[in-house]
Amino acid sequence: MSQERPDEEKPETCDVRVQDRIQGAAAPVQSPTRLGPTRFSEVTGEKILNTGSDFMGSIWSWINGDPNRNLKNPVKRGKRKRIRTAKTAVGVIALVGFFIFVNWFMLSQLHEGRAWLRRGFSKNRNPKPNPKPNPDLSPSTKRVSVKVSASVQHVEKKKMGKPKKKYNGTYGRLLAYAAHALAEGQNKLEPKELWREPKDQALAWKPCADQRSWKPNDGKNGYIMVTANGGINQQRVAVCNIVVVARLLNATLVVPKFMFSDVWTDSSQFGDIYQVEHFIKYLSPDIRIVKKLPKELQSLDLEAIGSLVTDIDVMKEAKPGFYMKHILPLLLKNRVVHFFGFGNRLAFDPIPFQLQRLRCRCNFHALNFVSKIQETGAILVRRLRDSGSHLAPVDPYLVGPKFASFILDKKAGPLHKASKYLAVHLRFEIDMVAHSLCYFGGGDAEKTELSAYREKHFPTLANLSKTKKMPSPEDLRTEGLCPLSPEEAVLMLAGLGFNRKTRVFVAGANIYGGTKRLAALTSLYPNLVTKENILSETELEPFKNHSSQLAVLDFIACAASDAFAMTDSGSQLSSLVSGYRIYYGAGKMPTIRPNKRRFSDILLKNNTIEWKVFEQRVRKNVRQTKHVLVRPTGRSVYRYPRCKECMCNED
Repeated sequence: MSQERPDEEKPETCDVRVQDRIQGAAAPVQSPTRLGPTRFSEVTGEKILNTGSDFMGSIWSWINGDPNRNLKNPVKRGKRKRIRTAKTAVGVIALVGFFIFVNWFMLSQLHEGRAWLRRGFSKNRNPKPNPKPNPDLSPSTKRVSVKVSASVQHVEKKKMGKPKKKYNGTYGRLLAYAAHALAEGQNKLEPKELWREPKDQALAWKPCADQRSWKPNDGKNGYIMVTANGGINQQRVAVCNIVVVARLLNATLVVPKFMFSDVWTDSSQFGDIYQVEHFIKYLSPDIRIVKKLPKELQSLDLEAIGSLVTDIDVMKEAKPGFYMKHILPLLLKNRVVHFFGFGNRLAFDPIPFQLQRLRCRCNFHALNFVSKIQETGAILVRRLRDSGSHLAPVDPYLVGPKFASFILDKKAGPLHKASKYLAVHLRFEIDMVAHSLCYFGGGDAEKTELSAYREKHFPTLANLSKTKKMPSPEDLRTEGLCPLSPEEAVLMLAGLGFNRKTRVFVAGANIYGGTKRLAALTSLYPNLVTKENILSETELEPFKNHSSQLAVLDFIACAASDAFAMTDSGSQLSSLVSGYRIYYGAGKMPTIRPNKRRFSDILLKNNTIEWKVFEQRVRKNVRQTKHVLVRPTGRSVYRYPRCKECMCNED
């Protein structure tokens, strides 16, 4: 079995992921490398060539005269000959002048380019010193001038000769500025856009994945079993994908099972987290689902007969045609196929409309949490809102109508206003930190610890790191491929303008570095809470040693929050929460999605940038990601449900 990146939006085998990162350091996915000429070279170049051809043609036509002229008149022939001789001389002079002009123009452009380069390199050799040094702040980090690794599109925007700054894991200067700004602005109003979505565009989209226009499958082609790998969020995606595969192959689905992982160390199964009866009943108009295989098939050695299909056998994001060609014949032959380690093995595009809608229907309607999770989730949200007097649009779908009413404080009058809270998913557990190959300022001790963790939990990645040249931590950080550390996350929140009094709920398990690493967050935002200090030990007892069930409580608290901040766009939990808030949020539940590549560029200036400039750049970064966009082709419907298959646009 291959080791996959924990909790990634698009899980894939580790070696493929690292290869993607190697390529990403030079040409990130967001900025595809141009192959061939740009539109400027195709259009402008053509115009230049055509202009030159027309110019030359006009000169030769002028010299030789009209080809359709009448040459039969002998009287005029001599006169024309003398005129043609004169024209030839003038034409030669014109041609020489034209070529001199072209040479002059090219040389002048080359001269200007060299002068620009000299100015650029001169500026880099003599950087402007900081006009206001502060001896009380941490010393500047070392700067190493190296060649910038970026995509063609990204490089076009950067000045040649720009040095790459080296990150050392500390932000003492910026954190001091942030603390001062928050202390001064305690009584200032927060920017309104922090708690708002672009409503006019968002309100036009309504959930409609529950609409059906087909007959149920009878599942007569055989039985499909699935053992989903990864964490709870990765397993959720796998369940919805296998539902679509079962419909595609006209197969009967056996209730999914979850694979035990030594990373999450949780033995929870599907029925411990989701309501099995609701799952079967809700999807009955789409596919046939049973709780176990028929007795005559239970004794089969699936591996011996070739019906055990692993994630290595199925390519990442395989198209429907792959299943029809390779899996259907196996299903018809053996009557059963077991997908073992099944994850993100079904493409988002191209896929038939109704199958894509079934995918959304499964994620947003068929997977309801069990009662004990719903009840505890409702208690968590109620306390985070400080006994509010209203329900958020997502509440009934997250915790069910029965427990949604419990969120309301019946004693609270109409004038009682619920407290707002911001949820931050800090994906900074050791598995993510180790898998990222990034550096977070912990020196040799950090490198040794993370290397040992990779050897144990991600041996494929560890071996690849030894045998192939990997992108450096600096390259990964520059390209926005590193998860945000607690220090970086709190700087983002402060830069956006969240008040010091803001209640901040931090989702995540054991943060790498422990309470010491969270010190930056807690010192700047003292109203920081987690599920562990909101819920009592008695309330948490049923979930002890079940990391997946605890992760569901984080999911509920994040999805129900007044504002949600992502710190790693590759996180599966962040992706699912973001999509859930879009689908059920009625345009009232904003999500903060920083562009990590641009944010990394801002942070690398931490020793020189002024706080006002930092605020402006951070706010612009996040503002640019708040547009209401239709799902891009090939992207996840779980994260981007604004598409005709999942939601209906009423505009």
